[in-house]
Amino acid sequence: MTTPEDPRTAAPRGTAGPGRTTAPAPAGHGDPFVLAPPGHGDPLVLTTGLTTGLTTDSSRTPRTRLRLRRRTRSRPRTRPRVPSRLPRRAFAALALALLVTATGGSCGPGDRPAKHDGSTAFEPGTLRVLASSELADMAPVLEEARKATGITVRPTHAGTLDAVERIASGEAEKDFDAVWLSSNDYLRLRPDTARRITGETPVMTSPVALGVRPAALARLGGDPAKVTWSQLHRAVADGRLTYGMTDPKRSNSGLSALVSVASGLSGAQSALTGEDVRRAAPRLKEFFTGQKLTSGSSGWLATAYGRRPDVDALVNYESVLLSSFPAGELTVIRPSDGVVTADYPFTLLASARPEAKEAAGRLTAYLRTPDVQRRITETTLRRPVVAGVAPAPALARDQRRELPFPGSRSVADGLLDAYDNTLRRPSRTVYVLDTSGSMRGERLDRLKAALTELTGDFRDREEVTLMPFGSSVKRAEVRTHTVDPAAPKAALDAIGAGAAGLSASGGTAVYSSLQEAYRSLGRSPGDAFTSVVLMTDGENTDGDTADGFAAFHRSLPADQRRTPVFPILFGDSDRAELEGIAELTGGKLFDATGGSLEGAFEEIRGYQ
Repeated sequence: MTTPEDPRTAAPRGTAGPGRTTAPAPAGHGDPFVLAPPGHGDPLVLTTGLTTGLTTDSSRTPRTRLRLRRRTRSRPRTRPRVPSRLPRRAFAALALALLVTATGGSCGPGDRPAKHDGSTAFEPGTLRVLASSELADMAPVLEEARKATGITVRPTHAGTLDAVERIASGEAEKDFDAVWLSSNDYLRLRPDTARRITGETPVMTSPVALGVRPAALARLGGDPAKVTWSQLHRAVADGRLTYGMTDPKRSNSGLSALVSVASGLSGAQSALTGEDVRRAAPRLKEFFTGQKLTSGSSGWLATAYGRRPDVDALVNYESVLLSSFPAGELTVIRPSDGVVTADYPFTLLASARPEAKEAAGRLTAYLRTPDVQRRITETTLRRPVVAGVAPAPALARDQRRELPFPGSRSVADGLLDAYDNTLRRPSRTVYVLDTSGSMRGERLDRLKAALTELTGDFRDREEVTLMPFGSSVKRAEVRTHTVDPAAPKAALDAIGAGAAGLSASGGTAVYSSLQEAYRSLGRSPGDAFTSVVLMTDGENTDGDTADGFAAFHRSLPADQRRTPVFPILFGDSDRAELEGIAELTGGKLFDATGGSLEGAFEEIRGYQ
């Protein structure tokens, strides 16, 4: 049976039955949206080393629970990761977004939401909404909604999976009336989150698709409208296709892409099971050899892809692919055997006040009127959900089957864990750490604590180099460790010991130390995601200059120039200086001045 992706004709995933709730749709605005309960599928227990497939082991449990903490941490993490670089179209709306969010819900520096302290009290006529990052491009529509309905939407942008964790922990109830994520599929698998929401109303849709450059499209051959996931896998295995994709643990587009590939390559016809994933494992591993770019957010991935002509394709939302690149630059392929679609359901929290629930009803009724649906599809290039409203001209009209999502949380988490530790390419990262004299005391203590917190996040096969510097790189303290899947504790303990042994002295040689980081990565090239993380609390005072580093960077071979630097703004560091480094190397600046240093390190994980 084929389920079209167009929600005007598509049935919701699953069928109504005992234990299910239905959120009523506003009168005259389409069928009600059915909220599925947690799924019931086979438990999936994974071992490492999936070269030949996935196996079960009753003595182990999946190491994945959204954050996928694989080892015991020294203390709980205090700040969620929030990937949120936005598609190009969204930037045009930022000025208007400031008006919509003027009451304090906008993102702080570095695109991470400001830490809530209980000051976001309910205000009549205002909806406090925890929203997916890419919904910043809805600012013009929401401003029109404010004028038409008197309801102000105050969004705080977050990555979809991070938002799910905030709902599960109960944190969201303190500060928000509703959540507006790209999808609630993962949320529904978790009883601790499903019970905290009450009703959801889809507003628009966008499937995960591939944008392919002309040369790569020619190598694929055939009709783009008939390309299947199996054909894409074969092209990758034959060396004819490379691509970029977001990290499935940080971004819903990456999670949807992972589920799409697993469903497409396994041939699953209903909720994805552990056996489906095991059957597809060898082909999944082959498919992910083609991933050459990773990111914590859909928008930043599109920007990075624009800088990488050596990467053939981009896996992202259809709307991002169409809005981020000039017409004709990419051909958007929605595999003919099916897609996973984001339906952007506006979802009330069960804890919301009656006034907020009434306001949400008026807002969603307005957003689902035909005129506003036309405005949404024309503005965002997402698809309408109301019958009789045609998609924007840039959107193809042929329908696609909706691929099945995992039937249980254990299957979803097991698939995520397998991707992280066995399916994807490993990471190689140099942490360039300012341990100059100005770091002495509380700042150095914070750095040590953040690195200790981070050790539980390192993946199997990951290579981690700690490179402290002062007036120059402190070579006697530089150590490189690789996490052995068979015995990860040794490397993790060594990283922790290295962090604990850091000491402060000397000046601040930012640019010379970055050069040493590139040389370190260049000495042992491999098929890995490489990156440099720079943490400094001050301006460059020693060694080479910015111009000298720029000249050095230009002299590198092309493959080494593609290694991004992710600077962290901390203490008295110079924002302009660090932004220049990020821009030159294709990285991204992360701001720890208004929040936790460990939160910045954690957020960067989605880009490694």
